Amino acid sequence: MTITTLSSREFNHDAGKAKKAARNGPVIITERGRPAHVLLTIEEYQRLMGKQASIVELLAMPDIVEIEFEPLRLNGKLYEPADLS
Repeated sequence: MTITTLSSREFNHDAGKAKKAARNGPVIITERGRPAHVLLTIEEYQRLMGKQASIVELLAMPDIVEIEFEPLRLNGKLYEPADLS
């Protein structure tokens, strides 16, 4: 893996060069000499992020056949009348 560093000016002048460099590793884009952004290929980004399930996938729980759920019982009143005085 090769890390390439480009100034913001270089990046703006030749984005194609930055995209080609990103195939070999991250491209650090600097502003005023300091790292400001990193360009990665989508494959590298997804690898770093890992597979993240959507909320729909998490709630579907396809591998779970049965879930035992025993809710706690409420002690006391469920509601209080509003005092409108």
